[in-house]
Amino acid sequence: MAVPSLLAVFAHPDDESLSAGGVLARHAAAGARTAVVTATWAADTLRAAELAEALRILGAGKPRMLGYADARVPHSAPGCVRFCDAPLDEAVQRLVTHIREFRPDIMVTHDAYGGLPGHPDHVHTHRVTMLAAQAAGLEQLYPDAGAPWQTHAVYLATHPHSAVPDLRDVIGARKAVYSVPDGQVSATVDVGPWMAQKIAAVLAHRSEVERGALPGVIASLPPEARERQFATKWFIRQALRACCR
Repeated sequence: MAVPSLLAVFAHPDDESLSAGGVLARHAAAGARTAVVTATWAADTLRAAELAEALRILGAGKPRMLGYADARVPHSAPGCVRFCDAPLDEAVQRLVTHIREFRPDIMVTHDAYGGLPGHPDHVHTHRVTMLAAQAAGLEQLYPDAGAPWQTHAVYLATHPHSAVPDLRDVIGARKAVYSVPDGQVSATVDVGPWMAQKIAAVLAHRSEVERGALPGVIASLPPEARERQFATKWFIRQALRACCR
């Protein structure tokens, strides 16, 4: 059976590698079409260049940028509104254009909490992605954004409660984390065979490594710790029903 084409939608450059790098590499290795849409940062920034290198490593094509500013980094997209402040209809339409152009079988994005850290850009990316995935199949919505396309399902990158203790070395003991009951997890994916690509993609975000953000923490871990903490990915599957057109 053919591996489904996959479009990942994440908030910031590096989220794609951290949250779905192994899955993207796995699908690409099986011959599936893969791509990534990033909600924030401008195309002419250093972080966009780092994103391009990470996607090359993962086999996920060229960056697709919505072009909004990071909620906490105004210079990420000079002169542009923060993603969280952008008109919702506008953001959804921009993403619908990418969905209809790429025509993915499935999509991947942040869960409703925005992943473990609960970053507001992550939460908003989840919101926009769920709306856009449904809207892309409705021909009377955004007619200028391309022919309608109905994605089968959206997979939400998440963490079960049981996984949190093993991640404390990475996320810190004092930080609040957002995880879900184990029973809510729909899919558990072993990405161990693609760990080398995943880690290389994470480390391609060199500015984040240098400032000590999560890619920097991962860079400091011994290989066995990386394997133990990042070789399994968890997802909540959200099926999409075709609506009246």
